Amino acid sequence: MIDQDANQKRRLLGGAGAIALVAALGGFAVAKCTADKPATEAAAGNAAAPAKEEKTPDAVAMNAQAITQAGISTETIQAGGLGAEIVAQATVSASPQGEAIVTARAAGAVTRLMKRLGDPVRAGETLAIVESRDAAQIAADRTAAAAKAVQAQKALAREQYLFRQKVSARVELEQAEADAAAAAAEARRASVSAGAARVTSDGRGVVVSSPISGRVTAASVSLGAFVQPETELMRVADASKVQIEAAVGPTDAQRLSPGDKAIIELPDGRTMDARVRAVTPGLASETRSATAVLDVSGTLQPGLAVRVRLLPSRGDSSNAIVVPEEALQSLEGRDVVFLRTAQGFRAQTVTIGQRSNGRVEIIRGLSAGSQIATRNAFLLKAEIGKGAGEEE
Repeated sequence: MIDQDANQKRRLLGGAGAIALVAALGGFAVAKCTADKPATEAAAGNAAAPAKEEKTPDAVAMNAQAITQAGISTETIQAGGLGAEIVAQATVSASPQGEAIVTARAAGAVTRLMKRLGDPVRAGETLAIVESRDAAQIAADRTAAAAKAVQAQKALAREQYLFRQKVSARVELEQAEADAAAAAAEARRASVSAGAARVTSDGRGVVVSSPISGRVTAASVSLGAFVQPETELMRVADASKVQIEAAVGPTDAQRLSPGDKAIIELPDGRTMDARVRAVTPGLASETRSATAVLDVSGTLQPGLAVRVRLLPSRGDSSNAIVVPEEALQSLEGRDVVFLRTAQGFRAQTVTIGQRSNGRVEIIRGLSAGSQIATRNAFLLKAEIGKGAGEEE
């Protein structure tokens, strides 16, 4: 009996140990499968996923300082096809209020020069002093006329007193009044003449001054030189008061009206907005062309040769966009222009049309009012190409 109980206990212990061993082996298998499954699935996923294709970026990040240093110019484009624009050569000239010819008002020798070529000048500032016998005569006439006016006033006062005392006749009083009026008129004439000649306080010379503010742009006088009246001594110009004079053909002149927009293209690639102020009704005999006068806000050097694009309000009503030919670039086989963005520039694919006179018509891809890179736009294309090479 005791042996049967012992055997039964050994069988129970052996079954429990087998169950424990099976459970342990099963747990190891489950753990192994669980650990191997993600790696296997990851490997399978990596094998199934295709490689992503590299794409060249179409944007260039540049701040305003970098754009300026690179010499990249921008322009705000307007609507209008090639037929709407009038391209003409023009010259910057001083406006009637922007240039003054400074002359001597009396003959004499230049004794002092206060300004030289290129110096800044304020309105009314003295540029030179001319010592003159004419100035001395003008000063003497002024003094004599003033003295005669004073004497005539005293004589009038005396005649008025005698007339009130019934000592002198009315005719004598009237004569004294006429003499006093004539003397006063002569004194005013002499004073105005001396002021117009700008006679110095000592009466020895005349002051040569500038009527406007600006800079001395021409000086044709030397110290000690003898000059005649109305001889040009200097020229003063204000660079902020200029106008553009463009030569246009007779047909184009008929399309222009005061107030039409214009764009000035400067030699350094910059552009400026302008307005048509007037168009001459006649044609120049030498060139057989009319002159369109443009008002421009900004400082330009008189005599500078520029090109202008006139945009008549009447005529071609095309909605196409026209851009400078240098703004158009080829990128990966497509025509693009570079739009200005807050971060820099972005390549914009466009469809082009006609080309003429360094201008390209954009049929699709741009809208009026957009700002694009014009001068040195090829640098942006090169920057995109360099970025693609570095990624590879």
